[in-house]
Amino acid sequence: MTASPISSDLLRKYDVPGPRYTSYPTADRFVEAFGQADYLQALTQRREGPSAMALPLSLYVHIPFCESLCYYCACNKIITKHKNRAASYLRYLSREVELHTEVLGPNQPVSQLHLGGGTPTFLSDAELGELMAMLRRSFAVAPGAECSIEIDPRTVDATRLQALADLGFNRISFGVQDFDPDVQKAVHRVQPYAQVAALMEDARRIGFDSINVDLIYGLPKQTPESFARTLQQVAQLRPDRIALYGYAHLPERFKPQRRILTAELPGGGAKVAMLSQALAAFLSAGYVYIGMDHFALPGDALAIAKRQGRLHRNFQGYSTQADCDLIGLGVSAIGKVGATYSQNAKTLEEYCDLLDQGRLPVNRGLALSRDDLARRAVIMALMCQGQVVFESIELAWLLDFRSYFAAEMEQMRELEAQGMVAVDDTGIQVTAQGWFFVRAVAMKFDKYLQADRNRARFSRII
Repeated sequence: MTASPISSDLLRKYDVPGPRYTSYPTADRFVEAFGQADYLQALTQRREGPSAMALPLSLYVHIPFCESLCYYCACNKIITKHKNRAASYLRYLSREVELHTEVLGPNQPVSQLHLGGGTPTFLSDAELGELMAMLRRSFAVAPGAECSIEIDPRTVDATRLQALADLGFNRISFGVQDFDPDVQKAVHRVQPYAQVAALMEDARRIGFDSINVDLIYGLPKQTPESFARTLQQVAQLRPDRIALYGYAHLPERFKPQRRILTAELPGGGAKVAMLSQALAAFLSAGYVYIGMDHFALPGDALAIAKRQGRLHRNFQGYSTQADCDLIGLGVSAIGKVGATYSQNAKTLEEYCDLLDQGRLPVNRGLALSRDDLARRAVIMALMCQGQVVFESIELAWLLDFRSYFAAEMEQMRELEAQGMVAVDDTGIQVTAQGWFFVRAVAMKFDKYLQADRNRARFSRII
């Protein structure tokens, strides 16, 4: 795909809310009946499994602190300028890691590590060093592990970037969102293009394996004309990866968004135009469309994984790593171990209180049923490979695909008539056009979503 083949009519048609499917079932289905005992059982089953030490882990560490508030933000964060809060938080993280290793045993292999937030670079270089040393003492982080960190460009310089590389981080993600000065002021995140361009140059000189840039369309004061300038500037910077998100304005759920003036938000037509511009701009600039909202240069590991059919999806989005257990550390962090999902307490007070009691801070989650697991396999095949082979699902889950998913197959016929998928006796193939709306295809197999038409809690597909 070298240019955007998507019409404005199609973009409008599929401008509906829907899950991002970083998991199935989605996190809104987690229940508080799932707690520490259930999570401990999942960890124990992993430890006692026949290939426990052969299957690597993925680690996610949530750093909730930010020095200033970005009005669009829907992340779990704590706004503070008191840097001393980081030291206390690290002590609690260390205790949480200890509780894990008491169950799993030491030296569990780790192939992927991600620091998210909040703003991970809220921590000083010394504190980040302490965190990485603590993780390496407790886990066997592989020499070639993918170690990534999210960066607010306002919090780093060339010296800090070098320090991150020295700590073992080989992938970085810059939160840019938009380069237009008026848009930046409207969302309370001012970071000039020149500043980001200089950091990108420094990062390349230092030698990071991959540099990602996050963008958001649909922000206040954005117009198709202003966003076109941002797209041109991003194309000039040529990051290895680009994540393009549609802004979901949900002020009733996310208090910071109440500072955004609804009257300044672009209308639906303008959002469609911005998305269409972005698809065309990045594809014509030589980026590979990975899926949903991700683009990568052809030589990037993510694009290579897509070509080779090795894409996977986890709570951080598309991944090159094989499907593996994920340990979530820190306040609100989500994990996946075996056939379970778990999430830590969402407030710092509750998180710390549970750890003070000597308990793992899990306060909700889900044990997946056989139906959940079968549907997850179908949804992830669609989201990652763009196809479902009936036989592979039938052999794995001992079911007759067309009978088990009879209602869903009827809906596939409707999508086939719209040019979104091709269905034959062997399986379902997402078309080039359908790949831009793969969430809409996957949604048809979401049992919970089909039974619950209240989808306003999700971001819009475009």
